[in-house]
Amino acid sequence: MPDFRVHAPHALPDAAEILLGADESHHLVAVNRCSRGDPVIAFDGRGREWRCECLDPAKSGARLRVHATLQAQPLPHAITLAQALPKGSTMDEIVRQATELGAARIVPLLTERTQVHLDGERAEKKVEKWRTTAIEAAKQCGNPWVPEIAPVQRLDTFLATQAAQHELRLVASLHAGTRSLREVVAHHRAHHPRPPRSALWLVGPEGDFTPAEMTACITAGCTPVTLGPLVLRCDTAAIAALSVLAHELGS
Repeated sequence: MPDFRVHAPHALPDAAEILLGADESHHLVAVNRCSRGDPVIAFDGRGREWRCECLDPAKSGARLRVHATLQAQPLPHAITLAQALPKGSTMDEIVRQATELGAARIVPLLTERTQVHLDGERAEKKVEKWRTTAIEAAKQCGNPWVPEIAPVQRLDTFLATQAAQHELRLVASLHAGTRSLREVVAHHRAHHPRPPRSALWLVGPEGDFTPAEMTACITAGCTPVTLGPLVLRCDTAAIAALSVLAHELGS
């Protein structure tokens, strides 16, 4: 049986014991049926893991005894997925799969063609739900790094304040004048002494970015990239883009 995994974001690096919060304890004990003496891996979502055993399987506050502490190597490249909000619950699945693929940051975007409009308390609740989804995905796949889920923001705001922080900037596009990802990465390698440590993938909503938004992305330094001859759903485009980019940067 694989070890149980729990999220312990506030555990001390040199902890001898870890006391879990009520929600995490309930999930570990009541849902996953963890018993006294069972092996448990606690992780903080920032690359640190503790190999533990369950001392007290209390549903309101389980206690773990730490046997070893491990620190994962930093991510060789931090990929940010800036995703225009899709309809329905599609964003939940995008967050889940992006976590499994090792995305470092996910930015939910409002664009001209976005059909979901979130603001204020509703937006905050959605972001918290996506953060929970990312933690659950990290538990399931064994990822010691939980991606940051940024607040919902407008595309123009993101381009003006954050796009320049990334060494490699890409936007998935159905417009004319795109290049293949392999070509773009090869061009970057030919002009830089090392692979990019940070990369940005911009993925539009159903119907893609408008021409004006695409122009704004290009002005912000983003290279338009094709994901092939077929028109992909925005969630398929996001996962395909992350998969191919992670492969190209790691090859």
